[in-house]
Amino acid sequence: MQLPIQSQSAIFAEGWEAAATPADLAEIARTADRTGFAYLASCDHVAIPRRLADAMGTVWYDPVATLAFLAGITERVLLMSHVAVVGLRHPLVTAKQYATLDHLCGGRLVLGVGAGHVPEEFQALGADFEGRGGLLDETVDALRAALGPEEYPEFAGERYAFSGLGQLPRPAQGRVPVWVGGSSPAAVRRAAVRGDGWLPQGDPRDRLPAQIARLKELREAAGIEEPIVVGAITEPLYVGDPGWPVGRRTLTGKPQALAESLRAYAAMGVHQIQVRFRSRSRGELTDQMAAFAAEVAPHLDR
Repeated sequence: MQLPIQSQSAIFAEGWEAAATPADLAEIARTADRTGFAYLASCDHVAIPRRLADAMGTVWYDPVATLAFLAGITERVLLMSHVAVVGLRHPLVTAKQYATLDHLCGGRLVLGVGAGHVPEEFQALGADFEGRGGLLDETVDALRAALGPEEYPEFAGERYAFSGLGQLPRPAQGRVPVWVGGSSPAAVRRAAVRGDGWLPQGDPRDRLPAQIARLKELREAAGIEEPIVVGAITEPLYVGDPGWPVGRRTLTGKPQALAESLRAYAAMGVHQIQVRFRSRSRGELTDQMAAFAAEVAPHLDR
């Protein structure tokens, strides 16, 4: 699941998150760790321009700092950047941060990457917004070298080149998996050719089968035999019958009915689902998480 509190866009944040504290974030992470969630994810925006602040908000925690904080209070749940706009930073800087994080958390990092969409961020940091697709492709290639096991990684591209420069500590897991986020044709191609995983952004159920088929077609054409993890972001969820308006797109009801609906993703070729729960407080959210883990998740593989 994507963590609440750390990003508070008006599009998806619940009302209670505005007054939430680091203690709330910690309890949500502990609940996920204790109840068997696969990963926790944190977003990435450096600064939001005024023209977008009403919709996006300006609350965007730094993903490295956030995931490092959570690494120290959890034991098994994976930690994902969903997504890091890695084109905003030199790949050696990004590699130093995330390799250290993976080392500290015992190899639980998944590096999720995306192209970004806010021109002012790129301009302020001296990055190429118009060429961000190519920039991301090269940055991913550089990061795959720099987040591997070699103390002295080597890479030579159009924008970046490095060799003979040592970086320790190395990632605990040897090589950090890279997942590509996004649903544009370029993002699907990037995931197919460069990713260990793909997490679509905003694809409704009826679009996913064609997208997954295209992903596999592109990967096969590139001659890549390693499997790729296919993800999906589900509709908002509420386990049980809510006594308040949760929105018409929210899936609600008894656990077995929810599981039956969610199993449709597996039938499409999805390997993991990212879930989000409607809630009015931290307590209601952690109750929903626990109910999902105990009552819905056991039915998902049937």
